[in-house]
Amino acid sequence: MSSFPIDWSHNGNFKSPEALGSVVEVEEFDFSKALDRPRALNIERQRSCDERSMSELSIGISPCQMGTKVDSFSRLGDHLDHVHSPLPKSGINTPRSMTFDPHPLTSEAWDALRRSLVYFRGQPVGTIAALDNSDEKLNYDQVFVRDFVPSGLAFLMHGEPDIVKNFILKTLRLQSWEKKIDRFQLAEGVMPASFKVFHDPVRNHETLIADFGESAIGRVAPVDSGFWWIILLRAYTKATGDSSLAERPECQKGMRLILSLCLSEGFDTFPTLLCADGCCMIDRRMGVYGYPIEIQALFFMALRCALQLLKQDAEGKEFMERIVKRLNALSYHMRSYFWLDLKQLNDVYRFKTEEYSHTALNKFNVIPDSLPDWIFDFMPHHGGYFVGNVSPARMDFRWFCLGNCIAILSCMATPEQSTAIMDLIESRWEELIGEMPVKVCYPALESHEWSIITGCDPKNTRWSYHNGGSWPVLLWLLAAASIKTGRPQIARRALNIVETKLLKDNWPEYYDGTQGRYIGKQARKFQTWSIAGYLVARMMLDDPSHLGLVALEEDKLLQPLLKRSNSWAF
Repeated sequence: MSSFPIDWSHNGNFKSPEALGSVVEVEEFDFSKALDRPRALNIERQRSCDERSMSELSIGISPCQMGTKVDSFSRLGDHLDHVHSPLPKSGINTPRSMTFDPHPLTSEAWDALRRSLVYFRGQPVGTIAALDNSDEKLNYDQVFVRDFVPSGLAFLMHGEPDIVKNFILKTLRLQSWEKKIDRFQLAEGVMPASFKVFHDPVRNHETLIADFGESAIGRVAPVDSGFWWIILLRAYTKATGDSSLAERPECQKGMRLILSLCLSEGFDTFPTLLCADGCCMIDRRMGVYGYPIEIQALFFMALRCALQLLKQDAEGKEFMERIVKRLNALSYHMRSYFWLDLKQLNDVYRFKTEEYSHTALNKFNVIPDSLPDWIFDFMPHHGGYFVGNVSPARMDFRWFCLGNCIAILSCMATPEQSTAIMDLIESRWEELIGEMPVKVCYPALESHEWSIITGCDPKNTRWSYHNGGSWPVLLWLLAAASIKTGRPQIARRALNIVETKLLKDNWPEYYDGTQGRYIGKQARKFQTWSIAGYLVARMMLDDPSHLGLVALEEDKLLQPLLKRSNSWAF
């Protein structure tokens, strides 16, 4: 493996409420109204959540104040698309509402993050996956698209957007390459999973080498890379207030190529995306094939981001029309069929099977006997979540952190559902957070189920790695979801846990055990996205205005009409 040119300079200065009821019927609503609304990307900073004290956001609300809580959540969302992140190093000196003394850990984290920088022909273009030299590199010496996102957000929040711009343009260049696995040519719009810099000492020349899945374990193309690329492009535009990068012809073409892939017509009867196992963060065989929540939530968020970024020319308008049609169908499908709370669980428990009609209640013919025993104790009285997967005769009841947090940030979840997800996290703190945030999924696959679903994967043993392991990188998603729902105390509590262990443990990739007590048996140390995930969470908690980079507002014109079920009670 080649080594990267790395900057070793150390210049990293860094100055329960409870949801009630169950949403059982969601009427279709019209996303097309969004096309008529002006899209303002260069907006002056308005009064936002950064001008509200943290004590305002963490006010305790009793269950009887459910309506007030949802209203305040919606008001917080109203401001998100009008927030610019402070960029002191790029000349935008917007004052913060509060002054915080930086936590001592942030200086160490910034030093570690800067050591991970990867340079191509003198310019920083990304961050290496891990700087752990104690083990075989495999592909940890590469720049991964999904891994770079928290690093990119950290640099944007710190006022250093140039590295993000370089990364966006370099990966866009790689997208245009011819991509082949054996004799099969991949679609033009596929984004790379990762890339590395190769230095030829004879010619004194550097080139980029990309991996589109042909070298990955399992040879699976990354479905999520394109979605993360669009999301990061929007974050860059929001942070800088500069839409010129997104409006470049090559960026517009890159977005259209990604959208062409996921909006293409086929034999699908659902608006969700059909995927292979291992196509996202969970990149090994873990039974997430089909319609995994992580991909559907990222798909939804990328579509909404693209609506803000596409130019309203002939080609752009055509894609925008296709997007709003898909958003209409996708939001209804996810909110109706992927959502699970106590009421829905009881309905599934009583499902009839083999229904043949348009009025069937059990539309996917889920067999009630397939309900796992653990779900009955795991589901709290107040709370809910989007299940891992829904397809014909199959419902994966596992809880996945990334998909549920992105559902909140993208507004794929309704305000009531967002509140219920956070209620679930608080109610099941020991299971989902434990001694190290956050479980990538819950529960772990064990015994015969593990051998069948994972193929006896020695890395994904129970409560390890992607099979119930605890991943510090997910802290930034938990923090963003907590702040967006007006409950930063959840993020603060999780951050307090992290700050006692991560530096001492040398920034591990993941932790093992039911409580996340042990450093992962194959976890790399100095894992870059563990470092960046902490920094992003800390900066958002210190200055909630940063939330606007990763959260979308609930558009009042796009809100669905919700009907309360008969079980809605106070």
